[in-house]
Amino acid sequence: MDLKLNGKKAFISGSTQGIGFAMAQQLLNEGVSVIINGRQKEKTDQAKEKLQEQFPDATISAIAADFSKKEEVEKLLLQLTDIDILINNVGIFGIEDFENITDDEWYRYFEINVMSSVRLSRHLLQEMLNKKWGRIIFISSESGVNIPENMIHYGMTKSAMSAIANGLSKLTKGTEVTVNTILGGPTYSDGVANVMENIAESQNLDVEVMKNAVLQQSNAHILLQRFIDPSEMASLATYLSSPLSVATNGASLRADSGVLKIV
Repeated sequence: MDLKLNGKKAFISGSTQGIGFAMAQQLLNEGVSVIINGRQKEKTDQAKEKLQEQFPDATISAIAADFSKKEEVEKLLLQLTDIDILINNVGIFGIEDFENITDDEWYRYFEINVMSSVRLSRHLLQEMLNKKWGRIIFISSESGVNIPENMIHYGMTKSAMSAIANGLSKLTKGTEVTVNTILGGPTYSDGVANVMENIAESQNLDVEVMKNAVLQQSNAHILLQRFIDPSEMASLATYLSSPLSVATNGASLRADSGVLKIV
């Protein structure tokens, strides 16, 4: 299927690895010019080089910016022009008991996971509305609907992202600008992989055994009966980026393999 994306330009926050990197790969494969982003310049440049090797004829840029630092975000925004597709993907996560989450940690999660999407959307939405075409996609999580008891601070940010996306979609009337949210399920991203590998090593267990044990304990009813691959999340994001998805607006779409019972 031709997704009619050739010639479009996308910015993906938090895209040096995992889901964001997989989205960059799929968009590049569709002929999109892509700007990737990471916190550290060296790692961001390395991710760009890797993508350029895979897509030698593609137009790829890289901008390093730490979304916990307003001054770096301001410099980033100045470099974003003529963006057709914005994917708000950057985010942090962690397991912590509620009573141990400090005020500073609450603010850090909100600053990175929520305010990153607010600032990027505020900067780019009006230009999209003026052109009457654009795509903004928020990468949220099933944890924003079914809040984990040991990740309440993370779940709060994902709920907030869905709320922002829903409100922004109401500003797009009469245009072909769409704003949608993807509710991802348990995905084997690089961050999750690092955690699994560290736990497995500390307990002298095989990583695959650890993955299955964690999944059965936390999401035994997942229909895939395995972690979701980042590329499987990216496929939905790529479709939502396409002109073919124009009738999908203001929606929260699930890529959770049945983890959520209701939305």
